[in-house]
Amino acid sequence: MKPQDLAKEVKIASQIYAHLNTDKKNKILMRLEALLSEKKDYVIEENKKDLDLAFKNGLQKSIIDRLRVDDKVIKEMQTSIRDVVNLPDPVGEIVKTWKRPNGLLVGKMRIPIGVIFVIYESRPNVTLEAFSLCLKSGNAVILKGGSEAIYSNIALYNLIQEALKKEMVSEKGVRLIETADRDYIYSLLEQDEYIDLVIPRGGESLIRNVVAHSSIPVLKHYKGVCHIFVDESADFDLAYKVCLNAKIQKPATCNAMETLLVHKNIAKDFLPEMIKLFKENRVIIKGCEETTAIVKDIEKAEEHDWYEEYLDYIISIKVVDHIDGAIGHIRKYGSEHTDAIITRDYNNAWRFIKEVNSSLVLVNASTRLNDGFQLGLGAEMGISTTKLHAFGPMGLEELTVTKFIAFGEGQLRE
Repeated sequence: MKPQDLAKEVKIASQIYAHLNTDKKNKILMRLEALLSEKKDYVIEENKKDLDLAFKNGLQKSIIDRLRVDDKVIKEMQTSIRDVVNLPDPVGEIVKTWKRPNGLLVGKMRIPIGVIFVIYESRPNVTLEAFSLCLKSGNAVILKGGSEAIYSNIALYNLIQEALKKEMVSEKGVRLIETADRDYIYSLLEQDEYIDLVIPRGGESLIRNVVAHSSIPVLKHYKGVCHIFVDESADFDLAYKVCLNAKIQKPATCNAMETLLVHKNIAKDFLPEMIKLFKENRVIIKGCEETTAIVKDIEKAEEHDWYEEYLDYIISIKVVDHIDGAIGHIRKYGSEHTDAIITRDYNNAWRFIKEVNSSLVLVNASTRLNDGFQLGLGAEMGISTTKLHAFGPMGLEELTVTKFIAFGEGQLRE
């Protein structure tokens, strides 16, 4: 099917999805959750084809790990679906009302965005997450996964289609793009008459490529250059625990800490033990001049290191004079993704929250918590650092917009 015809077909079906009631949406999702159990062996068998090709083609271990679907991943997919089922349906919610002097009652109501084009890499579970969130928020969806996961994505897509058929809802509101032809994808990115929003999930090169070719609005984040600032009043034991988790729990993620900032008044006491813990966990250290003076056997950080999203067991460390220095560093080198402060100073905590304009700002907690599931959204479509129209993890509410509604009794404009 030509890109324009496919996009038009999904747009027409989106009107059906926009008006499905909550009960019907939840029945489709629970049907899908049951199919994952019934056809688990089929999904794992298809995933093995992707894994075999990945090993044959010498893909990185981190990619293969994200690609793998086993019993544990199947259960995680089912949990994610159930979480979305249990979330309130945002469609039709009245978020605000007010009365005008002439008696007109004005309000804002949540409505679906329409057709969402999701482009993603590696992780097959995104196929189900994207569908679940789009369906519950009343949106139709076009899915384009990476070629490295094609067999897994087709298998999961087939389960989605079966769930829709069994609940007698048009399957045309969900389409999986199986071709790897870039021209086909670029043509879809020009269908702004039918597609309302593009959400790319993947590395910086993927996102920049999508933005360069899209005439449709794109929700994006290019980098996750995340910081933790350890203030002079910090509890050291808490700081060691949080900073270590933020770096090593899963370093190849966009919300892993890349730069540690430390107040100069505690640097000599705090850094030796912190760096020791990092080294025990295979982390390579790049330090500023003050850091290398305190701990000798580490690399010297260069200017370009402060901009780096390592996505690996590497960290940059900088000693700053005060909270102003920490905030200034984050403003210059950060990516407005996730930043945290470790402090027992109430005023500094609130100042950091107010002056650091990242999608999530934390106090005394790990940057790895910037995640839709961790923040109670059930699941997420990704983390947006675009301030229009969503900022941060994109859950159900972020997949809707609001329209104005008004109730009158014959009011006229004079």
